[in-house]
Amino acid sequence: MSILDIEIGYNKSMEDTNTINSIIELIQKFPTEEECYALLEKIRWNGNVVSPFDSTSKVYKCSGHKYRCRKTGKYFNVRTNTLFEASNIKLQKWFLAIWLITSHKKGISSLQLSRDINVTQKTAWFMLQRIRKCFGIENNHILDNEVEVDETFVGGKNKNRHKHKKVKNSQGRSLKDKVAVLGMVERKGKLVAKIVEDTQANTLTKEILKSVKRSANVYTDEWQGYKNLSKYYNHSIVKHSEKEFVNGNAYTNTLECIWGILKRGILGIYHFTSKKHLQIYLDEFVFRYNTRYMSEQSRFESMLKNMTVRTRYKELIHA
Repeated sequence: MSILDIEIGYNKSMEDTNTINSIIELIQKFPTEEECYALLEKIRWNGNVVSPFDSTSKVYKCSGHKYRCRKTGKYFNVRTNTLFEASNIKLQKWFLAIWLITSHKKGISSLQLSRDINVTQKTAWFMLQRIRKCFGIENNHILDNEVEVDETFVGGKNKNRHKHKKVKNSQGRSLKDKVAVLGMVERKGKLVAKIVEDTQANTLTKEILKSVKRSANVYTDEWQGYKNLSKYYNHSIVKHSEKEFVNGNAYTNTLECIWGILKRGILGIYHFTSKKHLQIYLDEFVFRYNTRYMSEQSRFESMLKNMTVRTRYKELIHA
């Protein structure tokens, strides 16, 4: 039984289930701020309120949702030191935003979210960016067994740009107008995707060693950036330049499909992502892939349990 099931209990309006299967049921089960605060306090403290300023301090209950830390004299509530801190947006709208971004298969734009929960586009964008900052919890796994490794470039093709936006000498693997992304996926397991400065051997090898155990069987294409992997892994290659896409167990088709989903999502939903913010968009797609077998409710709960990253607006808009 999940946290939401325990907190919600029996609901006469839905006699056959205690789970949340749709956004309608989410609204029905959390119609007021009281229910939203109660759920967050259940998840974060489970009846034992801890001061975010001094975990050893005694805590006093004040009016409303406030608490007071005895040792520091500071006031706090369940929003403090979370993505909800210092936000004037009601928790119900935050819950709706989290549900929508985690349940939409290719993401949701800030314009669409602003219409769905009745806030400005600027507010919706800030909410989404705050939520994306928490998706990184799924992008730090250590992979083993059979691991595919591949790189891709995000930024569009020069030939498709308007004449005044074309970049000279940016064909192929040029990083003048594109961002390199390294992906590593354990077959039937987790995905890790990181921005890299370039796709040279030293850079790629360093990143792979951080995320892939030495005991893994690693499969790549013939790009020279993977030439050092045989020193550390059982390394097999598939030669794409010779139109070879499968060589025994060697193939990178899983990652090729993932790159397709990523790029269609960026093109169709977000249209453009800057290098500055690309990593948190990658974190979003990684989170969605790594929780693909979860229900919408389980993904929603996972986010509420890991909401401890607060992002300020000035951090997002300034380089």
